[in-house]
Amino acid sequence: MKIKELKNKKILVLGLGKEGRSALRFLLDTFPKKKIGLADQLEFEDLNEKTKKLINKNKARIELNLGENYLDSFSDYQVIVKSPGIPPHEYEDKLKENNLVTSGTQLFLENCPGEVVGVTATKGKSTTATLIYRILKNNGVKSHLIGNIGTPALSLLKRAEKGDIFVYELSSHQLYDIKNSPHIAVFLNVYPEHLNWHQKFENYLAAKSNITKYQTENDYFIFNPEIKEIKDLAKKTKAKTIPIKVKKEGLLFEAFKESDFPADFYLLNINAAAEVARLYDIKEKEIAKEVKSFKTLKHRLEKVGTFKEITFYNDSLATNPNAVIAALDSLGNRVGTLIAGGYERKGIDFTGLGEKIVEKNIKNLILFPPTGEKIWNSIPEKERVKINKFDVKDMEKAVQISYKNTEKGKICLLSCASASFGVFENYKERGNLFKKYVKKIGEK
Repeated sequence: MKIKELKNKKILVLGLGKEGRSALRFLLDTFPKKKIGLADQLEFEDLNEKTKKLINKNKARIELNLGENYLDSFSDYQVIVKSPGIPPHEYEDKLKENNLVTSGTQLFLENCPGEVVGVTATKGKSTTATLIYRILKNNGVKSHLIGNIGTPALSLLKRAEKGDIFVYELSSHQLYDIKNSPHIAVFLNVYPEHLNWHQKFENYLAAKSNITKYQTENDYFIFNPEIKEIKDLAKKTKAKTIPIKVKKEGLLFEAFKESDFPADFYLLNINAAAEVARLYDIKEKEIAKEVKSFKTLKHRLEKVGTFKEITFYNDSLATNPNAVIAALDSLGNRVGTLIAGGYERKGIDFTGLGEKIVEKNIKNLILFPPTGEKIWNSIPEKERVKINKFDVKDMEKAVQISYKNTEKGKICLLSCASASFGVFENYKERGNLFKKYVKKIGEK
């Protein structure tokens, strides 16, 4: 839908998170005489302060639909701008014939005058998007980092120009119902994740696949040929296909060895970013320069430091078993203690993680509920006698136990294979608390 088509439509913004607020600001600014509806399951007093302030500032132009019956207002609106965090199964049965559902992502993709480089993956999209952005920006390309890792896309749409490049980190939630794909699509990997939202893996994969579904022969699909589902997509897309080749030689690999990247699995991110850079005629030596100087993002196999002869790594963003397995492989046989477990999401199989824990001869498992018990049970019973198991419900206790039980010279790794909700607000709080107590106890 073109922005000008919204002028005479009655619009509802559904969901008041970061992207919902961005959509509301955009609509209020674009249509200064228009009233905008807002719907959210929270009551006004439970909204965060930023949202309350925005509503109070524009209360004469906002129609509130809050609380338990927030979805009952759909029949009053022609266009619903949905926030990505709201699962479709929560509202689809409430839709009326006159409702057209769109999103900030769809509006941006359909109306952006510049080029979009979209990046998606189960793990690694933030690092890859950030590296692409820095390579482009530092080599004279007018680029912007948007999406999950950067600025909400709609907030930049009014200032977007034809020569702008938008590096867009795209989650499965944002991709779920788009009808336009980016000019350059990067797809790194896909594993079962967010199944509470998508209901089943096939739905999750279908959402991710939208990143290339609507591409044309003038577009590019940069893909990981080692993942069957992604390789199959490459056979179907109309776009020009570029497989990501991971080489342990050459200029990029030498730059990687001198960089801050802590593990070999980052070579996939680096080579994906390099393929994008080459499309913009950036020379290999300039790409290598950015790889060498790149600082890895927080909560992604982040080295906290060595205290009392124990090295601590914060990998709080590892919210599924495959991410933890990758972290354990990258750290070799040096991990003495693994802190894992957390919020339970359906459809997650911990069998492979249990096998990896045995293979890596990990001596201490510090486990958060409720998935901590599932991780424990994924380890063959005869192997459990070799492992010390500790059940915890707060991070300070977890770190205390790790200091007491981790052998000197070994690693304590926070890599949970589970989401953070329940015990922690989000993965950032979980990782930050881990770092706080590691330093607090380690510096005593």
